[in-house]
Amino acid sequence: MIDVIRSILLYSWRRYDYVIFVRYLMGTAYLFSPLHRIAYHFFTLIVPTSNLMFFLDVDPEEAYRRIQQVRKRLEMFESLEKLKRIRHKALSRASMGEWTIINANVLREDIEEEIRKSL
Repeated sequence: MIDVIRSILLYSWRRYDYVIFVRYLMGTAYLFSPLHRIAYHFFTLIVPTSNLMFFLDVDPEEAYRRIQQVRKRLEMFESLEKLKRIRHKALSRASMGEWTIINANVLREDIEEEIRKSL
């Protein structure tokens, strides 16, 4: 919560072309049910949102493979089973119409192209 407040104080009053606050909105998927829904709605009231919000959807297996490539030790939410549960909660939030869902199982260049098309 302190990180959210700090970021809002630092960035919300400055002029930027892009602000990324997804970790606060979709980070709520790490919370247990039904708290994750309540926290999501709370954060949409206090962090900047836009009509251009992108959810980069990665299959849990692909996310797990990518994590293993860059880390020596996994964090507590990085097991395949937990990635599946978190993705399900986050995707259910993104599917409610506020987000443009983009397949991120592809090359970075393809993801960038999809985002540019949506702009």
